[in-house]
Amino acid sequence: MTPDSLRAALRGVPDPEWLDAALHRVAAEPTAINRLFPVVGRRCGRGALPDAPGWTADDAARVLLLTALPGEHAAYADTLYQHGDAAERRAVLRALPLLPIGAEAVPLLHDAIRTNDTRLVAAALGPYARHLDPAAWRQAVLKCVFSGVPLAAVADLESRADGELAAMLAALAAERHAAGRELPADATDLLDRLTAALPREA
Repeated sequence: MTPDSLRAALRGVPDPEWLDAALHRVAAEPTAINRLFPVVGRRCGRGALPDAPGWTADDAARVLLLTALPGEHAAYADTLYQHGDAAERRAVLRALPLLPIGAEAVPLLHDAIRTNDTRLVAAALGPYARHLDPAAWRQAVLKCVFSGVPLAAVADLESRADGELAAMLAALAAERHAAGRELPADATDLLDRLTAALPREA
């Protein structure tokens, strides 16, 4: 999603005037985001956006507030994440790929992946996860399998999945099979695809 598409999807929020004013305020007075960010849910609602599948109104509005900042995006993202509730943290994570911050916010991904909140884990594995190194990314994919996060939430899964991830999934599958359990269907499908793509031994 882009800021423009999120803005279009938010046309039907309960208080569009408040959101317009908040975006202008943040652009002119960046510190105002610290006061505005927590009240977004009350002013814009928390319902799903029909024109932005997978997004809620509060998620989208908070992302727009972060993109409206004139600078210091990484610093504000860190502050809002560290002091936010789960919904605010998820919005920060979803905003990261839209901010001009390079890899500065990777520590936020590591924090989110360590939690047991599946919404944060899923948000952390979005497009910004391209900045995770391969080992950390593979561990994060396994965390999704362990915690029940659908692998459809993992950005760039098909292009980044490799033989090492296949070996890790195969070990997990064997462990679960020994315990009378199976991998989730999407993880089994991924393992099958990766295994089929590996070169066969002579």
